[in-house]
Amino acid sequence: MFSQSFYKVTGTVRGLNLRKIYISSVTGEKFPIMDSTKTDEKGTFTLKVRMDKPAGLYRCWWEKDKSVDLIVNKEDVEFETTVLDPGDSLRILSSVENKLYYWSMQRDRTDQAKLSLLMPVVEFYPVKDAFYREVTNEYEGIQKAQEKSVDSLVKLYPGSFAVHIWKLQQTPFLPSTLSKEESVSYMKAHFFDNIDFNDTLLLHSNAWSNKAISYLGLWGNSRLTQKQLSGEFIKAITAMLSAASVNAEVYKFLLDYFLGGFDKYHFDDVITYMADHFQDPFSCEDAAKKTSLQKKLETFKKISVGKVAPDIEVPDMAGKTIKLSAIKSEYTLVIFWSSECGHCIQMMPKVKEIYDNQKRKRYEIFAVSVDTSRREWTTFIKDEKLKWLNASDLKGFDGKAADSYNIYATPTMFLLDSEKKILAKPISWKELEQTLKDFKLL
Repeated sequence: MFSQSFYKVTGTVRGLNLRKIYISSVTGEKFPIMDSTKTDEKGTFTLKVRMDKPAGLYRCWWEKDKSVDLIVNKEDVEFETTVLDPGDSLRILSSVENKLYYWSMQRDRTDQAKLSLLMPVVEFYPVKDAFYREVTNEYEGIQKAQEKSVDSLVKLYPGSFAVHIWKLQQTPFLPSTLSKEESVSYMKAHFFDNIDFNDTLLLHSNAWSNKAISYLGLWGNSRLTQKQLSGEFIKAITAMLSAASVNAEVYKFLLDYFLGGFDKYHFDDVITYMADHFQDPFSCEDAAKKTSLQKKLETFKKISVGKVAPDIEVPDMAGKTIKLSAIKSEYTLVIFWSSECGHCIQMMPKVKEIYDNQKRKRYEIFAVSVDTSRREWTTFIKDEKLKWLNASDLKGFDGKAADSYNIYATPTMFLLDSEKKILAKPISWKELEQTLKDFKLL
């Protein structure tokens, strides 16, 4: 082992013959590729993780939704599974870490299933009945047994990455005397009791993002409007970021994770609140030295509803610059899109139809492509006969216009008034259609 400079991840995926397979590190929901290879006739392969890479969770994958998560921590790993059912068919052949990891996950799933079945009985069964005491004892016993298991494994395997993950995913002990509503309130109040926010080791996994999702789940309610949900989520992120402030690295990770997630699901009020109240702990006042996260936060302030949209200049198909502020129209619809985006390809013909059918032209469309291929971009425009303002710097998501609007997914849209003030930020064809109706443009 000491003679090599990498750890080996050897696997057999039955049915994955002579196919490309990859291994990526896992940091929340980011999966940069570390190595790739091709399986042999039996689906066997060996991937490498350099020894200077941090211990953590790594993902072997061959399709977007076909993968196996493995811990690489000072040992080689060997496993086997099947191409169609990689999770349930997985067998760890060699690796103490991964045997611990998958044992703890299975144990947790079993315990949670038991608790979810017992919860209604604990809540509704007659308290004076003898069986009630048996159920409550079992309900609390499962939780106590899990706590003992965690404490035992921490002592037996103090350097285990798997134990770090299992310890973080534990939830507070819930007394059986609490009602369902009381249990939620208790969980909100005690969720961080045993969390070590200084555990930066787990930044090399999806453990912190999973913990954040679990906490947000306590605040969600399908009966609430999006406005009401935004208020609840603001309380949640404030509590979690306040608790995480003891460690700058974990705090930054959670801040970035929340920012991306709430932007993706169009919680503008939450995004604006975060931009106004939080900042990257590693940033500074020197504009030249501000971090990418801090710049993203400041950009979100500039593109919130009610603000004047950042002015951008982007070349059209002939190379002539189109300036947003120079567009003379009662309304302007800015669309960031790509010819490689499936949703964009489906949406653009629908947008064209309503644009072309304006009885009186009240809005202009400024379609800014994040393509990198001129041929793909121009071909789509010509084939679909898109006659509005088309522009692209052909720099993809790294272009100045995309950066000015925090664009990392398409389509992303902004409806502006004549003064270029942002009126709405629809994220789908359905939302765009409703937005145009709201402003009597459709």
